[in-house]
Amino acid sequence: MATLNAVILRHQMKKDGTFNVKIRLTHKRQTRYLDTKQFVVRKQLDRDFNIKDIFVMKPIYDSIFKYRESIAALGDRVDYYNCENLLKYIQSEGKKVEIISFGRERVEALKSHGRDGTANNFRSAINHLIDYFGKEEIFIDEITSQMLRSYEAFLRKPRTLHRIHRNGTKFQIESKGLTDAGIACAMRDLRGLFNVARDTFNDEDLGLIRIKHYPFKKYKIKPAPETRKRNIDIDTIKKIRDFKPRIPDGIEAITRDLFMLSFYACGTNAIDIFHLKNQNLYNGRMEYNRMKTKDKRRDRAFISIKIIDEMKPILDKYVGTLHERFSTATGMNTALSQGFDKICTTLEIPRISFYWARHSFATIARNKCRKSKDDVALALNHVDEARKTTDIYIEKDWSILDEVQNAVVSLLRHDRRTDSRRQINLLSDITLSVCR
Repeated sequence: MATLNAVILRHQMKKDGTFNVKIRLTHKRQTRYLDTKQFVVRKQLDRDFNIKDIFVMKPIYDSIFKYRESIAALGDRVDYYNCENLLKYIQSEGKKVEIISFGRERVEALKSHGRDGTANNFRSAINHLIDYFGKEEIFIDEITSQMLRSYEAFLRKPRTLHRIHRNGTKFQIESKGLTDAGIACAMRDLRGLFNVARDTFNDEDLGLIRIKHYPFKKYKIKPAPETRKRNIDIDTIKKIRDFKPRIPDGIEAITRDLFMLSFYACGTNAIDIFHLKNQNLYNGRMEYNRMKTKDKRRDRAFISIKIIDEMKPILDKYVGTLHERFSTATGMNTALSQGFDKICTTLEIPRISFYWARHSFATIARNKCRKSKDDVALALNHVDEARKTTDIYIEKDWSILDEVQNAVVSLLRHDRRTDSRRQINLLSDITLSVCR
């Protein structure tokens, strides 16, 4: 049975001669200590270092009584706890979860693991919550289904957003309010943060439930409306490939090169290109674990892509150097966005983004090259949820991906060969004219 007692650790005397009163928890022959806010001096202790001042002991006894009640509420389940888990239980019992500070800690943890995308989603959810409540201390039990309906209406309205830049300076953004697609994203971000908090603070096996409610059971997130397809045709991709930047190593050149690398490499995401290292290039193939889903899949989202001739000079130029140019993948994405502004304006084509390379590769592979959706999914490193069991039995054949890649890239090669033949024919015509 767990026991709780007030004790003084004589070897932990402070420099000012005081001792902090500890509460000792003993359970299953293990011991843990809880700090209290009470301090005593030597004259308040007897010669065996027991506290003899009853005024000091009154709040300590109150805490011990509260902890004993919490343990008693567990009943026989207390046997499933070790001392460390029991300590966490009694400390957390009745303590509210503050979502903003928790969210910020989670954002930093995600960034340290290179998961900038999820970190940015959670940061956005945190900012929206602060905007709505008008304060920076928000307890998770304030997020209810009724609050979510009011929150949605708030996010749809035009408003001024107050933000802090990475360098610490404050700035303002005028927001027109979120669209249906924006609302769907914002609510998914908040739900994701809420779910992580539940997974962190709740332990159903031990009966440790600090977050008892789930507002997203009543409040249903409406699916985002289908957006227009983000793909461009071969002619437009050819224009980007052949684009001549004003500065050879400027952002326009980087944008063109990385966009084409993504297209050649079956729509590889920008964040995965950013994290590529020389060890990812092996035996004529580019192999990596997709950042977005590697922590969610049994195969760690591994993919192996053939390094075709068009990829080699781009990989030689940028692998291992992107971290020198950009501090984070998010910073690189921002720079690429500026690069596309310049390229699209110069080429007089509709505004696109880096992600269009992935959409375009998939669309061309399916619609122009007539590849099956399963083969396209393999090239995109997607998993069919309905066939996950079947996938366990089938070893991946990367040559299928190579065939999809070759079929798509051959369309660009065909255009280039056609241009070469046209130039040869034109020269022949000129030569014949001169001879005549």
